[in-house]
Amino acid sequence: MSGRDRTDGATRASSRPPTDHAGLEVPAPTVAFSAEQLGEVRRLQGLYPDRRAALLPVLHLAQETFGYISLEVERYVAGLFDLTPAHVHEVVTFYTMFFRAPKGRHVVAVCHNLSCHLAGAPAIVAHLQGRLGIHVGETTADGRVTLQSVECLCACEHAPMMQVDDRYEFGLTPEKVDRILEGLR
Repeated sequence: MSGRDRTDGATRASSRPPTDHAGLEVPAPTVAFSAEQLGEVRRLQGLYPDRRAALLPVLHLAQETFGYISLEVERYVAGLFDLTPAHVHEVVTFYTMFFRAPKGRHVVAVCHNLSCHLAGAPAIVAHLQGRLGIHVGETTADGRVTLQSVECLCACEHAPMMQVDDRYEFGLTPEKVDRILEGLR
């Protein structure tokens, strides 16, 4: 056997240390799902003909559990799917919904696609950066707000717009942005 014995869909560790796809020894993870969460991972994987289709919901579970998707979390999740860590990293870095560092209590994501850009999104981003004292991709020192600039949020008719946590804010002006920020505690 090659480092792990598989029986009845369960995985039992052997006495040898685990290895990656290149056969290199991999340190034991310090992050791990609970038994209940592993059950949920297996349930999600069973929903699809190709269990890799469950990668996105499992990454969401990982982010809820660990706060963000670190390289160590990527390696852990890759092991759950028999994928390379590079494959999981590509998925995590493709989507703006996954955070690779701790995020603020609130996430402010300004659309920068064509309609929003032409309607003034660059000025809104500049205003937010000035008000928050951070750049896009950063979190305020107090951990209150993470600022993002993202691709289309599918509300072009309301440009410029942004998503604040789970709600959309339309027809942005600097004054409206200030009111929104004041409401974030």
